[in-house]
Amino acid sequence: MKIYTKTGDDGSTGVLGPGRYSKDHPRIVAYGTVDELNAVLGLVRTQELGENHGAILATLQNQLFLVGAALADPSPKGPFHAAITDEHVRGLEEVIDALEAELPPLTQFILPGGSGAGAQLHLARTVSRRAERAVVTLAHAANEHVPRQLIVYLNRLSDLLFVLARAVNHQAGVPDVPWSRP
Repeated sequence: MKIYTKTGDDGSTGVLGPGRYSKDHPRIVAYGTVDELNAVLGLVRTQELGENHGAILATLQNQLFLVGAALADPSPKGPFHAAITDEHVRGLEEVIDALEAELPPLTQFILPGGSGAGAQLHLARTVSRRAERAVVTLAHAANEHVPRQLIVYLNRLSDLLFVLARAVNHQAGVPDVPWSRP
């Protein structure tokens, strides 16, 4: 089977279910940004990470495939449309709480950076925020249905990536870099 189909040569792409969308449609932009986030997390996983942190990222990458599938499934009755649930969000919150329990309290704004993995996680956080904005844009578009849990999940995910960046830096012995007002 060839990887290229040529069906997208006209600037359109298929989704789960019938129909094709322009490649710049908010739905395609949303799940494309989620795909980009997943690739950034794959890049982070090439860095030195503690076993627990690597496992967290592996879980997130698998869950992001569900997010992408939900976004690629425009029908509210489609099989993947509601793939992300309250349970997924609770899972993120549990990981955030566990990581924060091991970190010094945050008392000021910090700059993105630190170790290589920490800096890449800060980048992942910003891509997650962009994905969230893209999903919100899609949710506001006429005749589009987006499960609320997708927005909640992406919001919580960016929080997790921030805390994970701090945790990875902490484990590497690299302190957070405080923002200093010019």
